[in-house]
Amino acid sequence: MSLLDELKQAIIDGDEDIVAELSQKAVDEDLDLVDTVQSGLVKGIEVVGTAWKEGEMFLPDVMMSAEAMKVGLAILEPEIAKKGMSEGESKGKIVLGTVEGDIHDIGKNITGAMFTAAGYKVIDLGTDIKAEGFVAKAQEVGADIIGASALLTTTMIKQKELIEYLKEKNLRDSYKVLVGGGPTSQVWADEIGADGWAETADDAVELANKILGK
Repeated sequence: MSLLDELKQAIIDGDEDIVAELSQKAVDEDLDLVDTVQSGLVKGIEVVGTAWKEGEMFLPDVMMSAEAMKVGLAILEPEIAKKGMSEGESKGKIVLGTVEGDIHDIGKNITGAMFTAAGYKVIDLGTDIKAEGFVAKAQEVGADIIGASALLTTTMIKQKELIEYLKEKNLRDSYKVLVGGGPTSQVWADEIGADGWAETADDAVELANKILGK
């Protein structure tokens, strides 16, 4: 079994210790860390997501897998960022967060990791972030993009409020706003006036590249 397969399995099992050990091993052995995230951590969490949807796994299992993935990302992301920075300037700055009232972060964490891997500087605000929180941080760091995730139909509206808040402060043209998350869609993004919508983390990176002309 390759290290990536072992890592994928450790995510499925929700085993934080093994994930930490294998992630560190990938760093020590100078493996392709972007591939380690994509083919190890992300592949594992995808299996978990599918199993959950099909009723083969329960929420506590999913949460354990999500926590295990966070442990892996905490080890791999800084290393990916270090390598990215040594290869030149970042492609842009992205402020990322899950909107107010929503504490889901699996998708956001994967997206953040993919942006880091693609050479972006990611400022991850975490979950349950108010519109003014996104905007204050974007102003502070000179962000190019604000990425807002919503996983509930009840919190999607906060993505719209973020855009309205930017307009209110005459800052709408200062940042590109990307939205994503389970219940969201291109139709929703168009309706609220977002600059783009992405279904997956890879799509989000492609979209950002396109929007910023990278």
